[in-house]
Amino acid sequence: MASDNSTSKLDRVVAEARRAREEREKGYRERALKLYPWVCGRCAREFTRENLRELTVHHRDHNHDNNPPDGSNWELLCIYCHDNEHSRYIDSEYGDASADAQKGSATHNPFADLASLLKDKK
Repeated sequence: MASDNSTSKLDRVVAEARRAREEREKGYRERALKLYPWVCGRCAREFTRENLRELTVHHRDHNHDNNPPDGSNWELLCIYCHDNEHSRYIDSEYGDASADAQKGSATHNPFADLASLLKDKK
C-alpha cells in the first residue's frame, strides 16, 4: 500500500511541475507575441493566427527561467529554426568538450625527424 501512496504522490508532484511549467511558458510566450512581430528571427517566415502555434519563443541564453520584462532574452523562431538553434548549441557544447579531451591524445608526430632527414640530403 505504501508503494501506491508514493506513486500517487509522485504523480501529483509531476503533474504540478508540468502545470507550473506550462503556466510559466504561457506567460512569457504571450508577452513575447505582444512585443515582437510574428516573424521568425532567422528565416523571416511570417505567421498569422492560423499558424501561430509554429512560432516559438527562443531564449537567447538558453535559460528558460531568465524572462526579463523587456523581452531582451527572447527571440521568436519558427519550430524549424528553433530546433536548428538548439541542435547547434548542443553540438557546440559537444565540440568544445571533445576538443578539450583530444588536446593531449595525439602521440604521433610525422615531422619529428624531418630535420635529420633534410640534413642527410645535403
